[in-house]
Amino acid sequence: MSEPTEVSKGVFNAWFQCMNGCSTRHALTEIIYKCPECDSLLEVVHDMEALKTRSATDWKRLFEERYRKNDWPYGSSVWGKKELVCPVVDNENIVSTYEGASNLFWAERLGNELGMKDLWVKQCGMSHTGSFKDLGMTVLVSMVKQMRSEGQNIKAVACASTGDTSAALAAYCAVADIPAIVFLPKGKVSLTQLIQPIAHGVLTLSLDTDFDGCMKVVQQISAGNEIYLANSMNSLRIEGQKTISFELVQQFDWEVPDVVIVPGGNLGNVSAIGRGFKMWYDLGIINKLPRLVCAQAERANPLARCFKTNYEKFEPVQAQTTQASAIQIGNPVSVMKAIRALKEFDGVVEDATENELSNAVGRANRTGLLCCPHTGVALAALEKLVKRGVIKKNERVVVISTANGLKFTDFLANYHGERIKDVKTEFPFNEINLPPDIDVIRKTISEKLERRN
Repeated sequence: MSEPTEVSKGVFNAWFQCMNGCSTRHALTEIIYKCPECDSLLEVVHDMEALKTRSATDWKRLFEERYRKNDWPYGSSVWGKKELVCPVVDNENIVSTYEGASNLFWAERLGNELGMKDLWVKQCGMSHTGSFKDLGMTVLVSMVKQMRSEGQNIKAVACASTGDTSAALAAYCAVADIPAIVFLPKGKVSLTQLIQPIAHGVLTLSLDTDFDGCMKVVQQISAGNEIYLANSMNSLRIEGQKTISFELVQQFDWEVPDVVIVPGGNLGNVSAIGRGFKMWYDLGIINKLPRLVCAQAERANPLARCFKTNYEKFEPVQAQTTQASAIQIGNPVSVMKAIRALKEFDGVVEDATENELSNAVGRANRTGLLCCPHTGVALAALEKLVKRGVIKKNERVVVISTANGLKFTDFLANYHGERIKDVKTEFPFNEINLPPDIDVIRKTISEKLERRN
């Protein structure tokens, strides 16, 4: 294999460094999550001068050559950008399910209903474990495998989760034969999300608390060097998730959308997406930045409240029960990274009530999508911002769909069955039980089609 396909280890480099600019650098193989000088989160910093030795045209050519090919590991949409994601890991230690390259769906019918001609839904739930979390977990678990191969005594990898992070961690650790531990808030994840880590044989601990309580526990459990933390306060995850931005640009034939709307809970993803666009802008691969919108459930909306103060005051909240359970987080770990990204990208934060998010899902699903409730939060935010003129109807808008709707069939059944408290179902629909009588069947079909028309 010859250049430009093969990555030459050592040509490019990356390290951990404080997000607030403290000068100390830490190797990506060091077990560290916060700056020892100021206690802020770390981020992965790349040697941009080395990356700039290759022209934007050459980067594009390289990425096009690798896209969805069976040339290990570059067919993965994450590892096809290895130099820009995690150049220090050896290829033999990469743990991948060929994640990424998820469908970019032209929501033509839904867009027409909203008066928009250029509305798209990035279906990140079309992934190995059914959510965007695979993009970050492949990087983190690969680095854990690298560290173990170099002799570090990491006995297990652990995370707190609202259901999707745990599924991704469990699957990737199962692929790599690395023990994993997941902490879930008891009774607050869907059955599908609960079954995923159990099916992979992972130690699954349901705690009688919320996600924020689970997060406190996992940080204590991972305080030493034997249990490695897999939540998004570990910046390796962000490096994989930023490839959502790379995918969007490549899928739009190297053009940048005007607006990207991201559901926000722990807030790692909105900062990751901003980070991806900014990196390609700095490398000259793109020549403009999109506007970012973070969408939160009204019952778990600390960032939306902070936005209303012009980011002057952030206060955690006690998250209330919401159908958007994966973003039911009152004290997001990555809040300062998210605020920084939103400021840089002329960002907006909008929230959605239970009624708004549920009916946004109902409306979208009638046009051929199958959305999770968190995507409903983003779609509801879109509707509100379009009505207020914050988003223009002629703009190219991408809604990030974070998980597969099949993970939330109870929500969908309860919505269409009009069984969700505080939600007035606008699109009720249930099965019709009939006898096997052809006349009755024909009459029913005729009545339903006539009513539809």
